Amino acid sequence: MLEGKTTVPQKAKQVAKLLRSERPDYFYLKELFRQLRKILNVKVQIKSKKLPYVPSDEEIKKYYDAVWDTQNIKHMVIIKAMLYTGVRVGELVKIKIDDVELNKCQIRINDGKGKKDRIVPFPAGFKEVLALYIKSIKKNKKKVEYLFESNWNKPYSERGIRKILMTYTKQANMNHTITPHKLRHFLFTWMKKQGIDDALIQPYSGHESRQSLEIYSKLSITDAQKTYNKVINDFPV
Repeated sequence: MLEGKTTVPQKAKQVAKLLRSERPDYFYLKELFRQLRKILNVKVQIKSKKLPYVPSDEEIKKYYDAVWDTQNIKHMVIIKAMLYTGVRVGELVKIKIDDVELNKCQIRINDGKGKKDRIVPFPAGFKEVLALYIKSIKKNKKKVEYLFESNWNKPYSERGIRKILMTYTKQANMNHTITPHKLRHFLFTWMKKQGIDDALIQPYSGHESRQSLEIYSKLSITDAQKTYNKVINDFPV
């Protein structure tokens, strides 16, 4: 830092003192600093982003073979739920049994990223497995609320789900660690390869951008699910 240059916290206090009487809101401040950048000729710096690693079809098959070999029904349902819906791990652990619409092959995601609710589809072939799983946990527990609960009758933590996935990464001798987000990347990359437009993926992916928000808002989950149903039967697992 140059000698005599005001520190950022000090400058923030000075600016706050000037603006406090005007009680500016977020959008006012946003525009104010946009104008300041323009006046001071400060260029917006964008951090370079590396493309995420996406497992191949063969890697996903190898990984799920390891899951299948254990015949742990709960783990099989957890991993297939992530593979088929692309939900984030933080959303997965909050799914309640009442959020599952078996007849419609849909799951309601409440309070997802950005505090938004949405509907995600799953393939009809997964309906029976999910129905039997729900029936079994209701039978074995007096009270069950969440779709995925631990042996202590509490919903899994995000860490617990990651630990489960790591177990099968090791058992399958994977070269790359399989994480919840990689399963999410795999689904949406796979769907793109099938020729599905971003506008149809967005309603249940939870993604949002200013550029695409207008067209996305016009799409319904019904339209998206029709396209989803056409291709999901060819899913690798």
